[in-house]
Amino acid sequence: MSKKDSDRIGKYLEQQNRPYSVNDIFMNLHKEIGKTALQKAMDLLVSEGSVREKVYGKQKVYVYNQAQFPPLDQEELKKMDAQINDLTTSLHQAEKEALEMDSRLRALNSSLTTEEVNKKIAELEEEIPKLQKKLKNLEENQVMVSKEEREVTTKQMKQMVVQWRKRRRCANDMLDGIMEGYPHSKKKLIEEIGLETDEEVGAVMPVI
Repeated sequence: MSKKDSDRIGKYLEQQNRPYSVNDIFMNLHKEIGKTALQKAMDLLVSEGSVREKVYGKQKVYVYNQAQFPPLDQEELKKMDAQINDLTTSLHQAEKEALEMDSRLRALNSSLTTEEVNKKIAELEEEIPKLQKKLKNLEENQVMVSKEEREVTTKQMKQMVVQWRKRRRCANDMLDGIMEGYPHSKKKLIEEIGLETDEEVGAVMPVI
């Protein structure tokens, strides 16, 4: 065992300032010092008083002698406690914001894409005038149909209107989500993504 090894081990225990067994130190120092030499160094440090030895059954644990550290500054401790409280508060706030962002992300991921919304809207806009015309003809009795066919047609129109409302609400929700980080107006966003609104195509939702 060399004096250099002993000094190195003592410095390591001072820097870490936590209890270790000989095997812990052996592994932490990447086996650069043999266990026999390491044990002799620990015995020397204990005899010098720079390291304290604690025995737990058959296990010996070594820790740097706390008496060698300068006395704690109570004012500094209070400042550190205040900093810990501030950091804890900031951490909780960050965790809360992260959960909110994660929730919003999941909501957006589960929604239709802009391309899918546009496709659905186009399909509905194409289907609705046909149903409106058919309904009008039925209401004016221009086409003779059975009661059953009229009920089926009316039911289909109502289903289409429900889907129309659902898709429009979905599109608006997506736009509102994008608008939170978009620097311009909603009108500008709609123009940029090429989204056609009901008003632009003259589509009027029936009252059901």
